[in-house]
Formats: sequence, structure tokens, C-alpha cells
Amino acid sequence: MNIENTKAQMRKGILEFCILSVLREKEAYTSEILDTLKNAKLLVVEGTVYPLLTRLKNDGLLNYRWEESTSGPPRKYYGLTDEGKEILKELNTTWTELSDAVNIITSQKA
Repeated sequence: MNIENTKAQMRKGILEFCILSVLREKEAYTSEILDTLKNAKLLVVEGTVYPLLTRLKNDGLLNYRWEESTSGPPRKYYGLTDEGKEILKELNTTWTELSDAVNIITSQKA
């Protein structure tokens, strides 16, 4: 078993959920999203996040707007659409159920 590959696959599986959760309260630009993920110890590179943001936008879960920046080029701010908010609610429920099930299984004595 390649443990690093398994850990990477586990992280990838929850990345969409985490990105939608980051945008739950307010819009954010990519660097803010990456910083939030990194601060939570979810190590992600820009090359992974940009295509994911585009896919979530194309799926109708995110929208974006451009805002001028005083410290460089304009920034693209992402936010949840109404559909994105609904999907996030469903994912929250699924995550709770899955997390509870995994905790039950992994805390059982052999």
C-alpha cells in the first residue's frame, strides 16, 4: 500500500466540500481560499484549486466577480450560488453521517 497516495486520495475526496464551506459565509479570492485550507492543515497547491474552482463554477455552484486591487492586478472573488448553498447543506449532512460512521468503526476495540 502506498500510504502517501491513500492520504492524498482522502484529501482530494473532501476538497470540494471544504472549498464550498470556506465560501459559506463570504466571498473570497483564490489566495484567501488557499490560506484558509493551509491554516486548517489541508495542504493544497494552486494547480489543484484553480481547475476545481472552474469546475464548481461550470457546475453552477459558484459565481465570481472581479474587483480592482490596490496591490496588483484585479482579483476574482468567488461566492456560492443558491444551488451551491443547497449542495453544501447536503454535503454537510453526508459528512456528519460519514464521520459518525467512521468514528464508530475506527474506535471499536479489536
